[in-house]
Amino acid sequence: MERDAFETLLQRIATVAADYRSADAERLHRPEISYRQALARFDAETPERGVREEEALRELMEKAPGGLAAITGPRFFGWVIGASEPAGVAADWLTSAWAQNTGNAQATPSASAVEEVASRWLLDLLGLPSGCSVGFVTGATMANFTCLAAARNEVLRRVGWNVESDGLFGAPPVHVVLGEEAHSTVFSALRYLGFGADRVVRVPISPEGVMRADAFANAVRNLAGPMIVIAQAGHINSGGFDPIKEIMPLARKKGAWVHIDGAFGLWARAAPDVAHLADGFELADSWGTDGHKWLQTPHDCGYAIVRDADAHRRAMAIAASYLPAGSERHPADYVPELSRRARGFPTWAMIKTLGRDGIAAMVTRHCAQAKRFAERLAEDPSIEILNAVVLNQVAVRLGRDMDGARSDALTLKAIERIQREGECFVGGALWRDRQIIRISVINAQTTDADIDRSADAILRAWRAEREAG
Repeated sequence: MERDAFETLLQRIATVAADYRSADAERLHRPEISYRQALARFDAETPERGVREEEALRELMEKAPGGLAAITGPRFFGWVIGASEPAGVAADWLTSAWAQNTGNAQATPSASAVEEVASRWLLDLLGLPSGCSVGFVTGATMANFTCLAAARNEVLRRVGWNVESDGLFGAPPVHVVLGEEAHSTVFSALRYLGFGADRVVRVPISPEGVMRADAFANAVRNLAGPMIVIAQAGHINSGGFDPIKEIMPLARKKGAWVHIDGAFGLWARAAPDVAHLADGFELADSWGTDGHKWLQTPHDCGYAIVRDADAHRRAMAIAASYLPAGSERHPADYVPELSRRARGFPTWAMIKTLGRDGIAAMVTRHCAQAKRFAERLAEDPSIEILNAVVLNQVAVRLGRDMDGARSDALTLKAIERIQREGECFVGGALWRDRQIIRISVINAQTTDADIDRSADAILRAWRAEREAG
C-alpha cells in the first residue's frame, strides 16, 4: 500500500475510533445484539480472493459495533476493567505500527529500554523494592503464572531439585497455601504449573473473603518442606486484603515463598489515602498486577514482579543461538513469550500522562465513589451492602427481608433488567451462598453524576422486579 493510501486508511480509522469513544457517556451500556446475532453478521465461507484493505475494514466497522460491550463507558461496573485512556490507546496504536517483536534488547532497543524505565516507575509507584524484576505480560492471569513458576522452581531449588533441567517427575511435593476465595485465575495458574487446583491447602476466610490469620497459623503448623503462600490484595467481591502482617512472619518461619495476587488492589499502594490497606505487602517475594485496571492502559498489559530477579530469569529465560547475547535486560527473559508486542510503550505513556499525583487522585476518587454508590443503594431498606467498602468494590444483596431463594431469583431478574435497559452495566456473582450484584468502580471517566445515575437505575430495576415478583 502506498504511503498516502495508508495514511488515509489510518485517518479514517482514527475518525471512527474518536466518534465511538466520544459517544461513551450516552451510549447504552450493553451490546445491542447477542452473540448469535453477531455470529450471523460475520459468518461466511473462507474468502477465496482477497479484497482491498479499505473494503475489509469498512465491513468490520459496519458489523462489529452492535456487538461491542461498552467497557470504556463511565457507567460500566461489571468487571474490574479500566477505560483504556487516550494516551495508552494512542501509544498502543504506535506499538502496532512500529511492530516491534519485543524479546531482545539489541534487536529492539527502544522497546526494551522503555520497558526497563517503566519497570522502575512501576516499582516506585507501588512502593516495591527497587531491585525487583518486572515481566510485561498479558494480564494478571499470566502475571500470577509467571511469578508462581519462579516460586515453584526456587523453592524446589532450595531443597536440591532443578526444575529447569529435571522437570517435575520425582520432585519433592510443594505445599501451596491460599485463601478459600482466592481468585479463579490463581487456580488456573496453579493448574498450568502442574500443582492442580484441588491439591492445595485452603485457609478458612473472614466474612470479607480474606484469610483469617488464626486459620492460616493452623493450616501451616504441621507443614514442612517447600512451600508457596498466595495472599490477596483486593478480594474480587469485597475489595478486602489478606492480613499480610500476621501471615508473613509465619510464612517466613516455614521458609515459604509469598506471592501476592494484586491485580487491582496492589494499586492502593499508589494512593496515600488508602495505602494503609496494602501496608506490609511489600515484604512478599512476588506480585502480580494489571495495567489495564487502575493504570487505564489498553488490554494485554499486566506485570509479573519478582524480588529475586535471578529466580525470575531462570524460570522464564528463552535461549537460542540466533538471539543476541549481552548484558542488557532482555524482555523475553521475564515472560513466557518470545514473540510479543511492546507493552512498555502504553505503560510508559499512561504513567507519563497521569504522573504519581494523577494515579493517586484517581484511585482515591474511585474508592470514594464506591462508598457513594453503596450509600445510595443502602437508602432502600430492602437492600444490603455485604462488604465493608474499603476500596472500589461493592457487593449488593437485593431483598434482605426475603428468603434466600426468592432474593436470589429477583436479584438475577434485576441484573437482567439493568443490563437490558443499558443505563449502566453491572454483573452478578455468587458470594456467601447468595446471588449478589458486584459493582467495580475503576473507570477514569466515571463521575459522581454517573454514580448517581447508575444507583437510580439499579433502584428502579429492583423496585420493578420486586413489585412484579
